[in-house]
Parts: sequence; structure tokens; C-alpha cells
Amino acid sequence: MDRIPEPELMDDPAQALAYARADFEQPHAQFIEQFRACFPDWPGSGYILDLGCGPGDICRRFAQAFPDTHIHGVDAAVAMLHIGREDLRGAQLDQRIELFKGYLPGAMLPREHYDAVISNSLLHHLHDPLALWQSILRHAEPGAPVFVMDLRRPESHAQAAELVEIYAAGEPEVLRTDFHNSLLAAYRIEEVQMQLAAIGIDWLHLQAFGDRHIIAYGRRP
Repeated sequence: MDRIPEPELMDDPAQALAYARADFEQPHAQFIEQFRACFPDWPGSGYILDLGCGPGDICRRFAQAFPDTHIHGVDAAVAMLHIGREDLRGAQLDQRIELFKGYLPGAMLPREHYDAVISNSLLHHLHDPLALWQSILRHAEPGAPVFVMDLRRPESHAQAAELVEIYAAGEPEVLRTDFHNSLLAAYRIEEVQMQLAAIGIDWLHLQAFGDRHIIAYGRRP
């Protein structure tokens, strides 16, 4: 099944709210667990950059898992950032987590380099996927852990529909549609391998994770 691109931004208020209130407990908890597993010797401190932070749930979970970190999240969707800032204030984490509006790879951030760079479910939104990898090269300190998790495109439309029924059965229709479109827009491992080769990154390990994700991880040389 060929990739079908979707809009880069989730900036409709109803769409953003449905995403922010969806049940991502399993994949987002797994994001943190897999980061720990990939970097067991990481001290868990410093400034962290979350590329494509959306409403900030991964930022929040990362801050709670690693209390000695400060996190900067960047996203281009204003509606997502508005929800995220309100949620972080409510969780009393707005002193440790800041969210910024910006487009990759040229986003203006308070720091040039970060002690770790993470990204969840951004890659499949990008019409130019190299923007993510360029941003990682630009902002990851030498030796910094880099961890990227994203959807993996299924083999068929029928398989995509099955995944929607498994993981979004009770969600609002707007979210079910978004999830289906995101599955169709996702990249496969061999496509990500070509992206990394095109930009000269040979230090990230790629693997399938579960029935619908890819993870890429490694330390910036």
C-alpha cells in the first residue's frame, strides 16, 4: 500500500481537543519505558527537546519520569500548544516544561543544543521527513540520547481499519479518522532507512515495535 500524505498540522480546535483527550496511556507509557530500556545508563538530567510535542503529554510523562530535567517542546499547531500550556499549568509543571511554536527544521528555540532529543508521532505528519532528522542533527549535543517513535504503515487498507477498531474503538469519530489517516501516512522501516541514508545518519538503530510503531534510537556522535 502506497503512502497517502495527510495535513502536516492538527490545528483545528475540535481535532486538537479530541487528540489531547484521547487515551494514549499504552503507547505513551511505552515511549518512556522504551527510552529507559534503550539508554539505561543515562543520568536523567539536563535540557530535553521534544520535537512535535503536540499538547505535551510526552513532555509531562518525561518530566515526571526524570525529575531532574527541563523540557522544551516545539510544535507548529497553535491549538495543540494552547491546550498543552493549560494542562501543564494544571499539573504544576509549567516551570519545568515550556512549549514553543515553530516549524522544523528552522524553529527558533531558547537553546541551540540539548542533552537529549525525543519525538513521538511527528514523522508521519511531515511532507519532508528530512526536517525531523535535520532538526536532530542541529539540536542534539554530542553523546545525547535520541529517541524517535512513530507509526508504521500497515500492509493494506483493511489492516489499517482493523488497527483503528483495536485501538480507537471508543474514541470520537474525528479521532478515529485522524488515526486511520495517520496510519496511511506513516512510513515503513525501509523508507526511514532511506531518509537516514540521505542525510548521512548511520548511528540510529531502527526496529519495528509492536503491531503499529517504529522506534529509532541512538546517541549523537
